[in-house]
Amino acid sequence: MSDHRSILKHLPAIAFPRFRAQDSKCRTGGLTIVELLVSTTIISTMMALLLPAIQASREASRNLQCQNNLHQVGLALIANHQSHQTLPAGWTIDSSGGAAFGWLPYVLAELEGSGLSQELDLTGALLPLSPRLSTTPAVLLCPSDMVEPTFALYAEYEDHETHAQESQELLVTLPAVSYLGVFGTTDPDDVPGASGDGTFIADRTCRFAEITRGLSHVVIVGERTARKLPSTWLGVALDGEDAAGRLTGYCDLGPNRSDADECEFDSRHPGSVNFLWGDGHVGSVADSVDREFYRELARRR
Repeated sequence: MSDHRSILKHLPAIAFPRFRAQDSKCRTGGLTIVELLVSTTIISTMMALLLPAIQASREASRNLQCQNNLHQVGLALIANHQSHQTLPAGWTIDSSGGAAFGWLPYVLAELEGSGLSQELDLTGALLPLSPRLSTTPAVLLCPSDMVEPTFALYAEYEDHETHAQESQELLVTLPAVSYLGVFGTTDPDDVPGASGDGTFIADRTCRFAEITRGLSHVVIVGERTARKLPSTWLGVALDGEDAAGRLTGYCDLGPNRSDADECEFDSRHPGSVNFLWGDGHVGSVADSVDREFYRELARRR
């Protein structure tokens, strides 16, 4: 027993050794202000270098998804053409005479499998809308475009060139879209709907054989952002503001031009706009494209 007590008497000294004053000073040191500033500067510089690369990588991924969406639209149009020997019209007047279906409802069955196409009666009236038709398939939205799921279409009272809402008469709330059929080189809101020189015009279908300049040389669908003009895949009330321009766009001054009409094509991809060509391939047209060449791309013949 005495031996045990002797051992226990020495345990505290073994488990908890005493530190000398100089040892304690060595263990309480920290970063100086200069060292902290240097560390902060290094971290900030690294973040400044990495963030643009991360953002560019994300945009590249979104751009790739946008191009894949357009490719899916192209496959649907080709399948539809094989079934009907023609592409759908840019817009088709409904049974009421006061509204029109766009071109996308006619290829929706080939484009997506959600059953949304079963809600459409293309032989009847567009309005009033079924609540189910207030949605947009994800394949029809560019991931780079910050677009609201729906937008309000108001009656057009004044010249659409005012570029502003002129009335408070709400006609319909429509589901949004990022991709528009190419009307040609003239504004679909300025000229008769059947006079466009592109692929998607009013109440007139177009066969691939009519694209005499070659399917690989003509753009038929392009992207446009909501900041330019909110657009829809479904259809419009014909007396709505920029009604035809909600379904189709045109090529004139160039992509992403701030001085261009609201119905021209633009994107949030830096330096270019994505288009679908008649042969089904998808590519980007640079902002710096020659104007005459750009206009030629939109003509079917």
